[in-house]
Amino acid sequence: MAEQKEKLKLDKAVAIKYDAETDNAPVITAIGVGQTAEKIKELANEHDIPMYEDRNLVEVLGHMDIGEEIPTELYAVMAEILAWVYQLEKGIE
Repeated sequence: MAEQKEKLKLDKAVAIKYDAETDNAPVITAIGVGQTAEKIKELANEHDIPMYEDRNLVEVLGHMDIGEEIPTELYAVMAEILAWVYQLEKGIE
């Protein structure tokens, strides 16, 4: 029973996009729980899109709407994630 509860916590995903030239802030593009979350993760893998795991952040973002910009309160966290993605893309560890 405890394992099932823990698995449910892990089966959530939120996808964001950010284009510095066209977006004011990162934007929610997908939100999923269960099978939908697994599909989001599967598509990210298929398209070599980096995945960052943070359960607390997913909980907060999961209450937002698709197409909604990330609130200013989360800019610092988003900056850390975007820096991490940049390092991945440049091969810096």
